[in-house]
Amino acid sequence: MLPDWFSKWNRENPTDVERPAIIFGAVGVAVIAVIALIVLGQPFATASLQTGPRGTGMEVVEFKSDLAKPDPTIELFLSSTSDPVVPTGSEQTAGAARENVPPGLENLTIENYDRLLAAMRAWTGIPDLFDDAESYQTAVGHVMITMTRNINENWDGHVNANKEVGVTCFTCHRGEPVPSEVWFKATPVSKATEGWSAVQNRTTPLSSFTSLPSDALETFLLDYGTIGVHDFESRVAGIPGKDDYPGIQHAERTYALMNYVANSLGVNCTFCHNTRAFYDGSQVTPQWGTESLGIQMVQEINNEYLVPLEGLLPEERLGPVHQDAPKAACKTCHKGYQQPLQGTNVIGDWPELATSEAPEYGN
Repeated sequence: MLPDWFSKWNRENPTDVERPAIIFGAVGVAVIAVIALIVLGQPFATASLQTGPRGTGMEVVEFKSDLAKPDPTIELFLSSTSDPVVPTGSEQTAGAARENVPPGLENLTIENYDRLLAAMRAWTGIPDLFDDAESYQTAVGHVMITMTRNINENWDGHVNANKEVGVTCFTCHRGEPVPSEVWFKATPVSKATEGWSAVQNRTTPLSSFTSLPSDALETFLLDYGTIGVHDFESRVAGIPGKDDYPGIQHAERTYALMNYVANSLGVNCTFCHNTRAFYDGSQVTPQWGTESLGIQMVQEINNEYLVPLEGLLPEERLGPVHQDAPKAACKTCHKGYQQPLQGTNVIGDWPELATSEAPEYGN
């Protein structure tokens, strides 16, 4: 125990120890935080990509930590990549030495065909791809090879807009037999029931879980719908739903598509547009042109290659409402990044998929 005189002195001379402790503690925490920021860096630092003229707010802002984080599927793609074998001219062809060789690949050398086949099996997660000539997967695979070559060859302005990137089976499949982010027709999703739901759209994944129309992908990426609802007049003469009148439903549908595109690429409106003048084509960014080509490309992919697969696919691969084939959209390839696989060149080592002509191998 303490001496009586010490206890008495403490009672007669009280000291405030809490306030200095709080002050010194706060200063200590601040010092530690500053040292951590200096040593480790600012965890919420951002980087901005200027997409238009200064002063227009046309920029895309992202956290540096997100930019530094690689797409985890890139490593899976690189693990399935091997160097092509430059032909000498004396090799046996795959068409002569292998069975069930897909059309267009018959003239590859055995070495290059075998490496491509192993890669396609890894990319699609189908270990016996092309083993069975009667399998629906074989028939679908033939169509997909033709589609992939067409994209790399005829849509170069989209898939290689900024640098050589291209597409392979992996761009969509990512090691799975059915790619993620495919879509099926879901309309109608507005039904005349009691309450507000009689005039509101029901939320679906196709509308990014908003009350916007769920037929935007169907309209613009399948049915060749025209994106164009702007008018300089505050009130336009016409009857909604007749004579191509640009009613509020058209605007909502367009907004639903733009919302989907933004989420698919991880960007915002100013990535393509000067939002003060959506109507002015002279104020859009180069990315707008790339995206416009992408929309046309997806329209062709869906109508020329994917929709016709309805007769080949088994019932469990078809849509739940209309029994339609799975279709592609922006997110099927991009998966939330401005460029699929963050711009990784996926055709550099696979010239067999870059053209429908004889592939050119480097030395």
